Amino acid sequence: MPHHGSSQGEARAPSQRQLRVGELIRHALADILSRGELTDDAVTAMMITVPEVRVSPDLRNATVYITPLGGGDPKAAEKALGRHARWLRGQVARRINLKFAPDLVFRYDDRFDETAHIDALLHSPDVARDLAGDDSEPGDR
Repeated sequence: MPHHGSSQGEARAPSQRQLRVGELIRHALADILSRGELTDDAVTAMMITVPEVRVSPDLRNATVYITPLGGGDPKAAEKALGRHARWLRGQVARRINLKFAPDLVFRYDDRFDETAHIDALLHSPDVARDLAGDDSEPGDR
């Protein structure tokens, strides 16, 4: 029996509106954080960037991906911003023109860690040795 809506296995590409709203929210939050408007020592002690915001199809929920720079604790950053989610939502609502400001959930964006790990693997001696061996493979000519 066919079902409507999306299941966990299906990933639907975000609409242009979701992308636009996510980018507006990202800019607003980056502005708030860079200006030091959020006066929480846990937040001001670390430089936090907002690489991406994903908005639900109904625009009522937004997942804000954050990265603390300079070795800040990602879990502490998530918790600190989570404590101020309602205040930040109000600030976002004042900066962007939406009928409803979405609820904000903060998540650590670990893509930079994955990229560094892959980069380290690619530069490892084992991979360098394997790549050097590729030139002499028979049948490549």
